[in-house]
Amino acid sequence: MSVPSLERITVEPENPATSCVIWLHGLGDSGAGFAPIVPIFSLPENHGIRFIFPHAPEQAVTINQGYVMRSWYDIKSLDLHKRADMGGVLASEEKIQALIQEQIDSGIAAKNIVLAGFSQGGVLSLFTGLRFGQSLAGILALSCYLPTSDSLPANCHHANAATPILQNHGERDDVVPMSAGKMANSLLTAADYDVTWKNYPMDHSVLPDQLRDISAWLQARLLN
Repeated sequence: MSVPSLERITVEPENPATSCVIWLHGLGDSGAGFAPIVPIFSLPENHGIRFIFPHAPEQAVTINQGYVMRSWYDIKSLDLHKRADMGGVLASEEKIQALIQEQIDSGIAAKNIVLAGFSQGGVLSLFTGLRFGQSLAGILALSCYLPTSDSLPANCHHANAATPILQNHGERDDVVPMSAGKMANSLLTAADYDVTWKNYPMDHSVLPDQLRDISAWLQARLLN
């Protein structure tokens, strides 16, 4: 059975696309929430990076009194060890894998694709990227955690054992405590992943300075 294609906002470069950033939004947001960041990256005029901002499916979210909103998975508890509904995580992973495969089928090699995400989207970028069967250009995990809490996901694929991972987190984050991101970082570091950590003086958000740093990281992965 084929996986339903995710609706998305796509920002094409002026030149033919030779690489791609797939950016996953957080709980209750949509692809439109992050699509406006592309000009902030101040990329070279001749860049060939396609940006894709998919929309998560709509579903009821337990911690929000069952309200239906865009969500990559249900959040059943604020306890990190019980927070992520793994059935939902796996269902969204399948959709994101299909989206990556779409780009590969269009002619962009996996090694030229960065998987990025914020909050819930960061959880999925990290989880999916670690388990994906082809080497990616990078994994960007912003203000997030591992859905498997104090262990790495099962079936991490050797294809991305050396893939650069950038983790960012806000020092004042009261939605996803920085300790949750640090736990993921410690697990990745202990397993010898190529992971870089940087925290910023912010809450559960992104900052202009942070986006400039991310731009430099993306350009190093996709334009050099």
